[in-house]
Amino acid sequence: MPDEKPPSFEAGLTELETVVKELENGELPLEQAIALFEKGVGLSDRCRQQLEEAETRVEILLKKNGQIKAEPFEGN
Repeated sequence: MPDEKPPSFEAGLTELETVVKELENGELPLEQAIALFEKGVGLSDRCRQQLEEAETRVEILLKKNGQIKAEPFEGN
């Protein structure tokens, strides 16, 4: 669904922590472990991207002619 908003950073991080715990348990069949690992990589990428976007927004706020002024941020 294209109009669906991605999960928040916090929700993604919580889900990633769950994935890591399941993988660390070490009791999954190989195929399930690989699928879970792929899911974890995707979650990690999404969280990293959200952090980078937040950092960019903060930089925009701080660099606006020495004044704090919000600007819209067009993320990918």
